[in-house]
Amino acid sequence: MDAFLVSTGIVGLAEMGDKTQLLALLLAARFRRPLPIVFGILVATVLNHAFAAAVGALVSDLLGADAMRWVLGLSFLAMAAWVMVPSTLNADELPLARFGVFLSTLLAFFIAEMGDKTQVTTVALAARYESMAAVVAGTTLGMMLANVPTVVFGERIAKRVPLRLVHGLAALVFAVLGMATLMGAGDSMGF
Repeated sequence: MDAFLVSTGIVGLAEMGDKTQLLALLLAARFRRPLPIVFGILVATVLNHAFAAAVGALVSDLLGADAMRWVLGLSFLAMAAWVMVPSTLNADELPLARFGVFLSTLLAFFIAEMGDKTQVTTVALAARYESMAAVVAGTTLGMMLANVPTVVFGERIAKRVPLRLVHGLAALVFAVLGMATLMGAGDSMGF
């Protein structure tokens, strides 16, 4: 249950103001069809995060417990810094309309998530927790919690959400996880 809850919270916070959330806003403004956009985000996220979690589990199996603790701890600290970097996305980067709303969203989100903060976070969480399914479910729920309101309510939310505060909270959570991991939290789980 910890893997699911931590994954949901971290990705939900990390996604606020991220390029894929900006992409959700652009897709909503361009297509004005929330349902296929939401389903496209869901499918792209599940596929992308399942791949990321598999990589995280593989890395966890390949590294020893001490090396894994250092890699994870430093990765979480790096994510704390990375989450403070604001994301931008150019509307000209979306020449996908010819594929239809669902497929355009799926392709755009899958590609935008490659190497993104939330994908890297999913790799680290899957390496940290034994339940890959709980991590994928949690990171997917976090993405959906951040992006569905963006698709549905768009600019009304963007104007009211203090992104600097949200980014600061996400950075704090990553920093705490990084320090706790480096200090041995989770050693009972084999890390």
